[in-house]
Parts: sequence; structure tokens; C-alpha cells
Amino acid sequence: MSMTRRLVSEGLGTAFLLAVVLGSGIMAERLAGGNVAIALLANAIATGAGLIALILMFGTISGAHFNPIVTLSEAYQKNMPGKEVLPYIVVQVLGAFAGVAAAHAMFDAPLFFASEHVRTGMAQWWSEFVASFGLIAVIISCNRSRPAVTPFAVAAYITAAYWFTASTSFANPAVTLARAASNTFAGIRPVDTPGFIIAQLLGAAVATAVFCWLYPLKKPQHD
Repeated sequence: MSMTRRLVSEGLGTAFLLAVVLGSGIMAERLAGGNVAIALLANAIATGAGLIALILMFGTISGAHFNPIVTLSEAYQKNMPGKEVLPYIVVQVLGAFAGVAAAHAMFDAPLFFASEHVRTGMAQWWSEFVASFGLIAVIISCNRSRPAVTPFAVAAYITAAYWFTASTSFANPAVTLARAASNTFAGIRPVDTPGFIIAQLLGAAVATAVFCWLYPLKKPQHD
């Protein structure tokens, strides 16, 4: 598959992911009548469902990373050339902001407006470490044991992580940066993004090391 097709796939997929996350968050908040639990449930279910569709849609083209920590982990495992990492991350970030604009336009909001949603502190950072560790763990373990179920496992994990992490599981630096440009239910203050991103990178690095050890690649058999 050509590099151009893979980059377009990553950009489109990340844009749709953000449109799903933010759009469902806005709709949920408007319809939940102030019940935050119902809004979060709707947001989580929509995100999980969207992830399954998007990974199935783009997985055979670009790998459906939609996430810089996934790209970095894949490059470390030598599943992609190192020279492709930066282009992947650039289109993921650009796609994420395009998805924010698309979601806002659907709900008649400004294309970009800085979030005022406070998300900071040790509990939030630890949550992002755990969320990112788990995401990479699911991807490596499933890809190395039963790859056909990876889209469903990833979506199931993210849906669950919306609820068992205090941060509601961003687990994605591109998503984190883009959600800072949305003062909606799913937003995060721009000043809070560095702590989230550092925690995400650390969680992904540790998970990559641990799960590459737990699931070693099988050596080819020689006659």
C-alpha cells in the first residue's frame, strides 16, 4: 500500500474518531438532562462502536493506529519503518483537529474554542498511564495471538476504560491535543495536556516492553 494512501487513511480515521468522541459527547450532554452518568455512558458506547467500525474500515490500509503512542509502539516492534513515524503522527494530529472542527460544525458551535474542563493532578495522570498501558497491552497481545479480534478488543477496552479511569481514558496524545480545542463535555484545558501526554507516553513505553516480553514473536521454523 502506498505511503500516501496510508497517511490519508490515518488522517481520515483520526478525524472520524474525534468526530465520534466529541459529537457523541455533545449530543449526550444535551439529551441527558444534567445526568453526567448517562452522558458518559452514551459517550462511551458511541466511542466503542465507532472504534470497531473505524479499525475495520482502515486497518488493512494503515493499520488504523489513529494514535501516536500506537505508532511509536509499532515502530519499536519493527512493524513499520522508523521514517514513517513522524508523518503518521503529523497526520494523526491534523486529522484530530479536523475531527474537532467537523463535530463542532454539526452542532453549530465555533470550529475551535479552548476548553475550560479541568483535568489535572496525580489521580488523572496515573489514570492516563493505566489507560495507555492497557490499550497497548490489548493491541500487542491480540495482534500476536488472535489478530482478527483486535478491533473488538480495543473497542471493548476503551469503552470500559471510560468508566474505570478517573480521566475517562484519553490514552492518545493527538486526541488530547485536539480535545483541548473543544469547550464541551469531552474537553480538557490546554494547560492540562502536557501531564496527560507524558503519562500516556510512559504507559505505552512500559506496556510495549512488558507485552513484547510476555508475547515473544515466534521464530520461523526451518526445515
